[in-house]
Amino acid sequence: MKSKSNRSLGRPRAFNDKIEQNTIKSLDRALTVLTTLSKNQNKTLTDLSKELRESPSTIYRILSTMALHQIVECDDKLQTWNIGPGSFQIGSSFLRRTSLIETSRPFLRNLMEETGETANLGIENNGNVLFLSQVETHAPIRAFFPPGTLSPLHASGIGKVLLTQYTLSRLEKFVKSGLESFTQYTKSTLELIQGDMTITLERGYAIDDQERNIGMRCIAAPIKNAYGEVIAGISVSGPTSRVASDQIAEFSRSVVNTAREVSKALGADVNSNF
Repeated sequence: MKSKSNRSLGRPRAFNDKIEQNTIKSLDRALTVLTTLSKNQNKTLTDLSKELRESPSTIYRILSTMALHQIVECDDKLQTWNIGPGSFQIGSSFLRRTSLIETSRPFLRNLMEETGETANLGIENNGNVLFLSQVETHAPIRAFFPPGTLSPLHASGIGKVLLTQYTLSRLEKFVKSGLESFTQYTKSTLELIQGDMTITLERGYAIDDQERNIGMRCIAAPIKNAYGEVIAGISVSGPTSRVASDQIAEFSRSVVNTAREVSKALGADVNSNF
């Protein structure tokens, strides 16, 4: 039996939760460079230096260090920097952390085959939907959310599902942070979002009706874990010409049933929608 002094810790006991005190500034700067590069690759050293307001020599040292671990890589011909295979390997570890990805994959494929539209799986990540998995439709015009893509909660089918789990105070804070109106259909005020949440909870699924992109529609339903908690959302998305208004009921049945099957596979009680 281990003594208390030798027990494994997630952090030293002497450390408190003051983030600034426990931050390594050089590492924080490096991760900022990595995050910036991940959003828009093929950046030159000059581009990154200007965007991050750091000296080229500082940015170069950071990039060179990460390149040693293949986190980033440089195209010597074009003199541009990109995310490297090391980043993919680290990201893959995140996907392997939970059985959600593996469990839902066959259900996503079946959903795509049943509806003929792209099937998506996503979780919440700091006020956004983080797409974890996707099975694309065979149709030429399609929605595309590759793993790792982020999308605003308020303008996404899966995001709307996840928003229903917010408390009022958290929702108010989320709205006050400033929400972009992507189209004339985007619901970006507290009143509109609350009204939409009520409808979503009553019917058991959410709809992104051209709220992120004109001409695209998405229908999503919640995935629950063994504790009954909504941990993710599953959806189908496609052009309004195929995901038509008079077909929403049919699509929603497929999405809701698939979400329940995934939830059931994760050990959830599937007798309720939310």
